[in-house]
Amino acid sequence: MEHADHILVVDDDREIRQMVADYLRKNGLRASEAADGREMRAVLDTHAIDLIVMDVMMPGEDGLTLTRNLRAGKHRAIPVVMLTAREDQTDRIIGLEMGADDYVTKPFAARELLARIKAVIRRTRMLPPNLQVTEAAQMLGFGRWRLDTTARHLLDPEGTVVALSGAEFRLLRVFLDHPNRVLNRDQLLNLTQGRDAELFDRSIDLLVSRLRQRLQDDAREQSYIKTVRSEGYVFSATVTIVGEDG
Repeated sequence: MEHADHILVVDDDREIRQMVADYLRKNGLRASEAADGREMRAVLDTHAIDLIVMDVMMPGEDGLTLTRNLRAGKHRAIPVVMLTAREDQTDRIIGLEMGADDYVTKPFAARELLARIKAVIRRTRMLPPNLQVTEAAQMLGFGRWRLDTTARHLLDPEGTVVALSGAEFRLLRVFLDHPNRVLNRDQLLNLTQGRDAELFDRSIDLLVSRLRQRLQDDAREQSYIKTVRSEGYVFSATVTIVGEDG
């Protein structure tokens, strides 16, 4: 029997929540519902969820806060599609910076949401499986650098914080999760920016260039991120888990 992806719909509006869940079930997916962060966490603790549909505007913990906390916890690998009622691009950009993979603006057609869900799941599975050693890691070391995956900070050899944008952090995290694997531009673009690359108006090559500058990686010698001609990029440094005192 073919595996049916399990979607968790998190929305305080019961009608919207049930409508989305029912539509997903009618289209061959499994669906669970949660009205808030507490219910969401309860479902995540008892079910294997493939993707979360997250409403932005909720009382108490809103969707942005929940997404940020997800990215800092044990469920960080679950993709998130956000639902926003606002026309303002600010929420969308903040959501993507917090770690959301895509968004749909309310009111939306259920068919469009289904297409976005399938596209995000497909993008997420484009890469080889993540290295299991990084799943519980809070601090990853490579060369002279460390990345705090909880605080989302890059630390230089002296322990000074080097500021990273959300897109730069996601790109570096993808590289650290898949060292010594050639990743093409489409994979990197989709995993770091999703369908809304135009909101950032940056190509993946420019993003790689900016990350190289952060890492003081010489463009000609390329100690960390190496260009593979006609294929993409490969992260060539050894990645290790750094202890709390490391």
